[in-house]
Amino acid sequence: MDGTMVACLSRYVHCAGYEVHFMDWGKPDAPVVIAWHGLARTGRDMDALAQFLVGLGYRVICPDTIGRGFSQWSRDPREEYRLRFYARVARELMDALGIERAHWVGTSMGGAIGTVCASGLFEPSLRGRIVSLVLNDNAPQLASAALDRIRQYAGTPPAFATMAELEAFFRTAYEPFGWLSDAEWRKLTETSTRRLADGRVTPHYDPAITQQFTEHENDYLIWQHYDALDIPVLLMRGVDSDLVLREVAEQMRTRGPGATGLLEWIEVPDCGHAPALNVQPHFDAVVRNLQRAGAV
Repeated sequence: MDGTMVACLSRYVHCAGYEVHFMDWGKPDAPVVIAWHGLARTGRDMDALAQFLVGLGYRVICPDTIGRGFSQWSRDPREEYRLRFYARVARELMDALGIERAHWVGTSMGGAIGTVCASGLFEPSLRGRIVSLVLNDNAPQLASAALDRIRQYAGTPPAFATMAELEAFFRTAYEPFGWLSDAEWRKLTETSTRRLADGRVTPHYDPAITQQFTEHENDYLIWQHYDALDIPVLLMRGVDSDLVLREVAEQMRTRGPGATGLLEWIEVPDCGHAPALNVQPHFDAVVRNLQRAGAV
């Protein structure tokens, strides 16, 4: 970036009966990238990538999934914290913003949402509207041990007296994200925090989001959706990831977009689950996949 100001708006729209918050980067008439965050995160995780892509002439939409960030919490967690409902939210978001075609970059859960949106099996009107997909440490089958780990830490978010203590927690919990500067760790903390009634601070999400795992055990087993994809797909696997196993990535090479030459798989060094999408090699990989899809 050259230091010039980047157009960015914090916006809200009603989707599937809820107020959904999103960051809207870039010019309204530019080609669109939807950048969707991971399970217990917020759309602000995509700030660095969005700033970079805006500089290349893209518009980047970064939503907070319901139950996270500034979006409303579900009134029916059992039925709505699941991929099928998230796909409905995504479809209504695109419709409300008049987005006919878009690239998709998804970290972890955000990648799974992109997969089921692009397949059109849950939301048929989305078929053909997602023109490329980046799976940032996500696959159509995830390691059960890692899912157990995520469910345990996400289901019981800690609370702290100070922001400094919460930042220390995030630095430990999200160490697999890879390198972040001190300023980035501070911003991650400040954009991921809510204050409880007793004054303590805690991560900015509804603990009930983990009902996706307890009530829908196989929600992330989505080979049927992956096999239906016919668009360029990039798998960015953290080399130390415990969520996306190498044997699953190898299966992806022989199925769906892998079987037709549309899958690119790269290993991201010095990262586990999931690369933070905040440094140049991450940006370059994303841009390569956008370019494979051509103009939107």
